[in-house]
Amino acid sequence: MPLPELDSSVGHSFGLEFDSVLIRQITEVSGLKMEQDVIELKQNTADGKYAIKKLPGRPKAGEVTVTRGLTEDNSFEQWVKDSRFGKMTNARRNGSIIVYDYEGIPIKRYKLINAWPKSLEISTLKAGDTSVLTEKLSITYESVEVD
Repeated sequence: MPLPELDSSVGHSFGLEFDSVLIRQITEVSGLKMEQDVIELKQNTADGKYAIKKLPGRPKAGEVTVTRGLTEDNSFEQWVKDSRFGKMTNARRNGSIIVYDYEGIPIKRYKLINAWPKSLEISTLKAGDTSVLTEKLSITYESVEVD
């Protein structure tokens, strides 16, 4: 059930889906945005005044960072390995970041087109530390669509 018209969603329940595999243990998603170039058209008006008009340009590719707790699941590492060794037919994938409502029903889906992993970072390993270990996957994509 979608939220009422004036209510906003709480950003605590989301997941990552690639190749129909849903990963719900994601703790953070950052950098997700849609952006495009701006074209400046400089011209003289009919009465001879100088004017600048801004027009929409080409869409820009983007990058998103996904963080999850470190587990024995090696899907992130395998995906990075594919792109690192040039197996781009395996590495380039379409996927989605899905936001769920309080009942676990998807309310918004951000589709990442031709996405591939740029880097994988493991949190700091420190003796005596009691914090949860995480892995951050930076994913670059050619475009994003919103459903």
